[in-house]
Amino acid sequence: MEEKKPATDPKAMLVSIMGIFQGVISAPASFYRQMPISGGYADPLIFAVVMGVAAGIVRVVLSLLGFSLAKFFMLFLTTVIITPILTGLFAFVAAAILFVIWQLLGSRQSYEVSFRCAAYALAITPVTAVLNFIPYLGVVAGLAWMAYILVCASVEVHGTEPKIAWIVFGAICAILALGSVSMQHTARSFQHRMESMGKGLGDIQKMKPEEAGKAVGEFMKGMQKGMDKK
Repeated sequence: MEEKKPATDPKAMLVSIMGIFQGVISAPASFYRQMPISGGYADPLIFAVVMGVAAGIVRVVLSLLGFSLAKFFMLFLTTVIITPILTGLFAFVAAAILFVIWQLLGSRQSYEVSFRCAAYALAITPVTAVLNFIPYLGVVAGLAWMAYILVCASVEVHGTEPKIAWIVFGAICAILALGSVSMQHTARSFQHRMESMGKGLGDIQKMKPEEAGKAVGEFMKGMQKGMDKK
């Protein structure tokens, strides 16, 4: 596929970003089959940053019900300022990891190609930001979707056998999904215990000194038992 010249006009750049977004979301195999494998890092980096900011804004908006207006404003500023930096760093690190994996699978493409594949795969992050608000299932669905995107990139760009690509990225997806579900379960269980213990200490200011001491002792025992179980 002939390399397109980088878009410098903001309107043209927006059209290009939306075209890539729609291509990856709707037909990833076709998109990666036609993706230019050269052209520098600027365009895919800009796309990755835009997707990261979009995903951050989605998370902020969906979290609005749980924040005051002041906290919402601060979180929004953090998303706009910090997210582009973190997304850019993540794209380069993810590309390095994928580069190693694809090289082990027999690819002879350059790191730049891996970076372009990784950056454009981030097209799904604004959508998975919504899915992540669904406990457990949302993260698993997002990881499975990303695995499918990377399988398409593996087959169409790096020439990997579909069966091998599915085994490799399916296994990675399964490991990450199990870890994510376990972490969510642990966090929710800990939060529930702390809320229960907090309710038990809710009236401590109204207690007599000996009663307050007993309540604090029970609270500490409960925390110790929870830590011992872990």
